[in-house]
Amino acid sequence: MTFEGFNPYSIKFFEELAVNNNRVWWLANKSRFEANVRKPLLELMEELGSAYGSLKTFRPNRDTRFGANKDPYKEQISFVAYGSAGTACYLELSTRGLFIGGGYWQPGKDQLERFRDLVDDNKLVGDLEATLEELAESGYLISREGALKTSPRGFDSDHPKIELLRLKSLAVGKSIPISEWFFTSDALNYIKQEWDIVMSWNEWLISSVGATTEPPREGR
Repeated sequence: MTFEGFNPYSIKFFEELAVNNNRVWWLANKSRFEANVRKPLLELMEELGSAYGSLKTFRPNRDTRFGANKDPYKEQISFVAYGSAGTACYLELSTRGLFIGGGYWQPGKDQLERFRDLVDDNKLVGDLEATLEELAESGYLISREGALKTSPRGFDSDHPKIELLRLKSLAVGKSIPISEWFFTSDALNYIKQEWDIVMSWNEWLISSVGATTEPPREGR
């Protein structure tokens, strides 16, 4: 298979799913999902191969057991590449466009402790800040999802790096609005360029934070 870009009808599919998110509609339109949405994604994954890690795509069904959203199907399609020391590169397509990111989405407690020790070290934190500044120049921001509202144990609330110390996720991400290149063969090179930027963050994490020693859990 050769990846020639995402199918433009994939956006239309998700637009329709947003107003028909039920099993009857899904089953009646599943063949459209397979042909217009899933097939190009699988072609992209095949083109990427193992260059960024072990690839995994996610099921279209939403886990409705715990969240407030009880719609049975996800209104996006995504996949992840698991790399060294538990790092990851992520890609998601939806009506909003592409979301690209990576890093440690749910780091272990030991990883957060090492990260905070680094943030608290004036000799080491500068390299982190320089790395984040370079990523920001390319549109990548560190995730504030789940960040503490107070200071972590052992640190004062007036710490000069308190915003970094409050982080609970060590992932970066970037949203890209729908663009014409999504639907052309140029998409492969664009995505590789973006994932190469994400890899610079992953490499920093590997060298500065390292893998967790905790048992694996879903989502890490």
